[in-house]
Amino acid sequence: MTWALVTGGSKGIGAATARALAAQGRDVVVHFGADRDGAERVAAACGDLGVATRVVGCDLREGVAPLAAAVDEVGGVSVLVNNAGVAADGLAMSMSDDAFALTLDVNLTAAFALSRAVLRGMLRARAGRIVNVTSVVGLHGNAGQVNYAASKAGLVGLTKSLAREVGKRGITVNAVAPGFVETAMTAELDAGGLLTRIPAGRLGTADEVAAVIAFLSSDEAAYVNGTVVQVDGGLFA
Repeated sequence: MTWALVTGGSKGIGAATARALAAQGRDVVVHFGADRDGAERVAAACGDLGVATRVVGCDLREGVAPLAAAVDEVGGVSVLVNNAGVAADGLAMSMSDDAFALTLDVNLTAAFALSRAVLRGMLRARAGRIVNVTSVVGLHGNAGQVNYAASKAGLVGLTKSLAREVGKRGITVNAVAPGFVETAMTAELDAGGLLTRIPAGRLGTADEVAAVIAFLSSDEAAYVNGTVVQVDGGLFA
């Protein structure tokens, strides 16, 4: 199996990750939720690196069946990157049940369902890499983001528990916890105020996060398992 599946691959960290994995020589399935054009551009960039690509769209709130089918069609994947995520911020007292459920469904439940879907092939191959994109918010919390923080904290628990279940079969499960990164999700934040809290003195880039994901997906990371790597410029050092 040479294929990798990246969810939320049409932009930001997901797009950078798809390109980084393609640079390693991996064929890439690029998932998108709404931005097909973005996903097609990412797939084209990966194709320029000499790998095969597939583009698959589906709303993760409604399940992962189209992605599971794509995994079967390519004969299984050796790398799964659960990157897709949404935020529906608001204070807990005024947050609707729907806003809470949406965030958990996309950020956590879909990651579990996809991990389960790819594991059969990985177990047969006695090899595989699963990387979950969580957040420093999932480790440290943040006012106004109880749903987002809960979903990302859940990913940490999923990562560590699954790593214990499948580690003996040559499969590693790790997580990357980005801090404030220049993406569409952070575009409206007050960057000036944030920079005073970050020892690096700047926001991170999607490529910097993708480089860590690519390493965790590599053979060289075979002894790294159940770990959460913070990529936050020292924000929570």
